[in-house]
Amino acid sequence: MNFRSYMQDALDAARAAGKRGEVPVGAVVVGPGGDVVAKAGNRTRELSDPTAHAEVLAIRAACAALGSERLPGHDLYVTLEPCPMCAAVISFARIGRLYYGASDPKSGGVAHGARVFSHPQCHHAPEVYDGIAAAEGEALLRGFFAYKRGGGGSDPEQF
Repeated sequence: MNFRSYMQDALDAARAAGKRGEVPVGAVVVGPGGDVVAKAGNRTRELSDPTAHAEVLAIRAACAALGSERLPGHDLYVTLEPCPMCAAVISFARIGRLYYGASDPKSGGVAHGARVFSHPQCHHAPEVYDGIAAAEGEALLRGFFAYKRGGGGSDPEQF
């Protein structure tokens, strides 16, 4: 079976989030057969919900679509290293493989910070692959925050 990355789909969801004024992070859940089950971008501001991270929303939508609280054999593509909350949700959902782009030394929970999957309390750890389209994800985030700070970064309409 040939490997196909779905990171461009996640980047599209991140761009859409940026256009909405959300931090541009996107996530895609892919089923065992290679079908996109769910796709989401951050919506914390829109929904006034601190848990409305792209990963959580995509996993919720995939679970609802499949009628299950677990997604064994599914892959998750995310443009940014998941935070500890999202890493815990990934574990609880039993995601098989996690692919993420940009590292997040400040708030990450996979390779940085809490390192959720390495704790003995973690009941399930997915296979993790990092650095996929990292430069593109980093550029989206840098441009977004530069614009928000008034530093001449990308106009949200350019996402």
